[in-house]
Amino acid sequence: MTTRRVESHLQSERDGLRLFRRSWLPESGDRVLALVHGFAEHSGRYEHVARWFAERGYVVHAYDHRGHGRSEGTRTHVDQFEEYLDDLGCFHAAIRAEHPDLPILLTGHSMGGLIVAAFLADRRPEVAAAVTSGAALELGPDVTATRLRFARVLRRVVPRFRMKSTLDPAGLSRDEDVVSAYLADPYVYRSLTASLGAELLGAVAATGVRAFEIQVPVLVLHGEEDPMCPVSGSRAFHEGLHVAGSRLRTYAGLRHEIFNEPEQERVFEDIVRWTEEVSLR
Repeated sequence: MTTRRVESHLQSERDGLRLFRRSWLPESGDRVLALVHGFAEHSGRYEHVARWFAERGYVVHAYDHRGHGRSEGTRTHVDQFEEYLDDLGCFHAAIRAEHPDLPILLTGHSMGGLIVAAFLADRRPEVAAAVTSGAALELGPDVTATRLRFARVLRRVVPRFRMKSTLDPAGLSRDEDVVSAYLADPYVYRSLTASLGAELLGAVAATGVRAFEIQVPVLVLHGEEDPMCPVSGSRAFHEGLHVAGSRLRTYAGLRHEIFNEPEQERVFEDIVRWTEEVSLR
């Protein structure tokens, strides 16, 4: 099946920032996959994911968060976490307008999984189902209590003070080429502002406990050897879900980016099988 890739922009209704979009459009598609990327990366890292699903009849859309990739905004910074929810709302509205008759599968990785979970609980969008991958629903061992207090104090005084990320890229994937490409990518930023750090901490604490508010089935995916976002966060989140069809699937030996591990196609196939199970049509 031939897939056409289109680049475009959408404008944030919150403050007018231009957000960069990518779309992968198959000749014919009967469902939409909306991708929400993680911290300090961008939608271009999901090219292989998008093409795999587009070849199987999914219309795929993604965008770069504000301050990420090719979108406008101060790099890896927000004043409030809700800015991400507002932007996702604009993205979702655009997709809904473009494909009014197709079911939407909202899929978020890492920080994107946190954003998706918060969006589902807070905004209750018109989507058929959702998937989280390595969602940031619990703090990893690299985020110490001292560092958390430091971010919160700095945020009150110099909110745009830049803090170096302590995450080890080796934790992304067992595929060394993936790690090398990540380190060489000019659109990957290995720092964040104190404001974003403090907002993420608050969102992590507030979101996981709201799983019971989500009103669509969710497939919760996580690598069991994820050193960045502990799998225990996804397990606890899944326990709070009450919508029929919600599932938890963990992968022994896989690290943080399960979409970039050697077993990635097994993960993709699990998503497709689950969408059939919950009748995503």
